[in-house]
Amino acid sequence: MIDFCVLGSGVSGSTIANILSKKYSVHVFDKARGPGGRSSNKRFKNNLSFDHGVQYISPKSKIFTKFIKKLYKKKILKSWDDNHIDFTFKKRSKTKKYIGQTANNDLVKHNLKRVKQSLSSPIVKINFKKFFWEITLKDQSKHKFKSLILTCPFPQLKKLAKDYLDKKITNLKIQMEPNITVMVAFKNQKNIPISSINFNDDILAWAANENSKKRFKSNINLWTLQATLKWSKKTINKYKIDKSIMSKLIARFIKLTGFKKNNIIFKRIHGWKYSYNYKKTPFLSVWNTKYNLGCCGDWFNGPKVEDAWLSANDLAKKIN
Repeated sequence: MIDFCVLGSGVSGSTIANILSKKYSVHVFDKARGPGGRSSNKRFKNNLSFDHGVQYISPKSKIFTKFIKKLYKKKILKSWDDNHIDFTFKKRSKTKKYIGQTANNDLVKHNLKRVKQSLSSPIVKINFKKFFWEITLKDQSKHKFKSLILTCPFPQLKKLAKDYLDKKITNLKIQMEPNITVMVAFKNQKNIPISSINFNDDILAWAANENSKKRFKSNINLWTLQATLKWSKKTINKYKIDKSIMSKLIARFIKLTGFKKNNIIFKRIHGWKYSYNYKKTPFLSVWNTKYNLGCCGDWFNGPKVEDAWLSANDLAKKIN
């Protein structure tokens, strides 16, 4: 019987899986077709792609900075330090921006390169049977593990594991915020020397020039657009059926940049209903020895990649 089942292949899931795999047998499950969670990358064609989840990593703590610099030296990550424009004129710390060499899920892929994975495998039910966990997938297949690690967002965690969570966790007041992202490609567009733009706008918050990441050379210009929190809250439950939501976001980008609508050759929208939690909880992670059940994720500590990584490392210490 495998020691650990890890639900989720995002930053926290891949990090805890990587750490545990050095001592235990580990199997990672994820409902998505590829690893990454919110650090997912969407391929347009050939090597042209969009980082439609995590945009970059800016480490703050000494321990996480050390980890990121290690991946930088291994050429898994690289810097993204070109021209970042901020029209909000807010005071921001000038931290270094790191991105994946090929995509922003490179960190996750690195963590999981020696870990068994089952993708496109959503878990619909978990059941603790005295000495082991029985996991039921959407295809109704069942799998047994000695221990279980859950890295899903808080609302999904409560729904899946409500019978096994302590009240100190289920009673947490967590506000998971949504995010709407649009990917758009323009043909015959001269590549402009801008990496990203922070907008002072009520709909469009931010845009990233994927070409500026220097992963490909093309006369096709790829941009990832992120809506404001206000707009995301307003549209998250209807963006899949209401095509005007994507159109309005693109129209606002065109109005603010002067790009030509007729040059658009690709567009797609994606929504993250439970994208992040701004506020810290009293915990970094949870390990329940009664059920051999662990929980970690960025929502314990904040909205950043670093928060997910710190949570996973904290859980690993509790287990070991």
